Amino acid sequence: MIPVTDLRAGKAFEVDGVPYLVLKYKHTKIGRGVASIKVKVRNLKNGSVSEKTFISGAKVNPIETQLRSIQYLYREENSFCFMNPQDFSQFNLSGDLLDGKEKFLKEGEKFKVLFWNEKALSLELPISMVFKIKETSPGVKGNSATASSKQALLDNDLSLNVPLFINIGDRVKVDTRTGEYLERVS
Repeated sequence: MIPVTDLRAGKAFEVDGVPYLVLKYKHTKIGRGVASIKVKVRNLKNGSVSEKTFISGAKVNPIETQLRSIQYLYREENSFCFMNPQDFSQFNLSGDLLDGKEKFLKEGEKFKVLFWNEKALSLELPISMVFKIKETSPGVKGNSATASSKQALLDNDLSLNVPLFINIGDRVKVDTRTGEYLERVS
């Protein structure tokens, strides 16, 4: 048993026979009362997201999870095919499980996936990734009196704001947590 105060994003636990994965954690203490722990969790059996509230002294059962490096292959409808590079076995993850991270998937790239009892729970992206500019308007000289930006379309069809000096074909680093431009890569 682990105390609920040890729960953090990415930690897995079990309550009443149902496994959960913590998405967000919040500790609240008001006045002289008992502290409460609110966690936003994903039910690992059916994929639903809900909030659970515990008092600070409560305990939950931990579950053993594994973080494995896997390779992204391709997309079919709302399903994404991955391969384990050790034994070349393939498996699919649903778009609901990826929770918006699918826009950063690149064919052939390796990612980390959290597993429990041989079932994939969640995909972890690197903090930043490099993409190529597929489409953008040219920067107009003289439009740079302020920190200006323009829209650009990346090779993964993600649209974001970039500085005026970025051109078609340039490679840029993108923050996968926010989807924002970080820097140009040479």
